Amino acid sequence: MADSILMQGSDTVSADAARTLRDTLFDRALQENGPALLRLASAYTNTQGDRDDLFQEIAFAIWQALPAFRGDSSFRTYLFRIAHNRGLAHLASRKPLQTVDEEDLRLHDPMPNPERRLEIEEQRRNLLAAVRRLPIVYRHVITLALEGLSYPEIAEILGLTEANVGIRLNRARKALRKMLD
Repeated sequence: MADSILMQGSDTVSADAARTLRDTLFDRALQENGPALLRLASAYTNTQGDRDDLFQEIAFAIWQALPAFRGDSSFRTYLFRIAHNRGLAHLASRKPLQTVDEEDLRLHDPMPNPERRLEIEEQRRNLLAAVRRLPIVYRHVITLALEGLSYPEIAEILGLTEANVGIRLNRARKALRKMLD
């Protein structure tokens, strides 16, 4: 998708056309990957406000980085790598993570059965709280895996080997099971 679009945006295209191409690609990237990037941003924060701020930083970083995309990886991997780097910068610039606010964990579920909705909400809250208690190296891997990224994609985003991704993912799963039991 982006590979061919960006290749068309070479030196032969006017500045206005390149800007329009960049804006179109940016809009499409956020439309297709925005919800996943927002969820990834929440792995680096504890409050909805911080998550939203980080998401804006991620979106701006993606917009700035679009002209540099060379097609060496998938476009989705490229976006997640940018998001991961912004997340790390966000963590480095903030004070240590505080406890999770219950209101920030409430997720809307349109299910009509209130008991089932309460049960699902409690499970989500527990899982999110457990993920947030994981060491950051495990939190990154589990969050990306929950977004459906493959081991090679996670390895590329985090700058790890696939074997290391597998090890960290297994350790993260064990830690989550232990916390949730």
